[in-house]
Amino acid sequence: MGLTPLDGILMGTRSGCLDPSVVTFIAEKDNLSPQEMNTLLNKKSGLLGISGVSSDDRDVTKAEEEGNHRAHLVHQMLYYQIAKYIGQYWVAMGGCDGIVFTAGLGENQPALREAVIEYLGFAGVKLNKEVNAVTRDTAFISADDSSIPVAVIATNEELAIARDTKAIVEKL
Repeated sequence: MGLTPLDGILMGTRSGCLDPSVVTFIAEKDNLSPQEMNTLLNKKSGLLGISGVSSDDRDVTKAEEEGNHRAHLVHQMLYYQIAKYIGQYWVAMGGCDGIVFTAGLGENQPALREAVIEYLGFAGVKLNKEVNAVTRDTAFISADDSSIPVAVIATNEELAIARDTKAIVEKL
């Protein structure tokens, strides 16, 4: 994330990283004010804007399964963007010790995990497709001959927030 949550990978309603000239091009083409452009990029883009279906990936996945081309397109964009960011950090860190999928999409979307790892196959990263297909909890999903381990780690964000809140309140 950069200055705002717009940078990075596309999200439910946010555009993610894009060429800065896209902003002025769309604003001029559609005669949008800065506030309207802000609303478009933050509330009407991402999964919702591209799929035309929903900001909820469960709805987008269902639409893709029913043959919705735009839902398929947004998933292809998302998978590529995730793989691209993994690659960028891999280079920035001078290597990679492992890949972890977590939270909503990482825990619940075997197709996402498979597609992302396929992009990284050039580096010897391999998935155990049978384990990946059924995993929703913490588990290693990499193939035995993968160059690095790949895992799914279940998260409980609400519990983490509650623990942090408790620690802060106890210090008051």
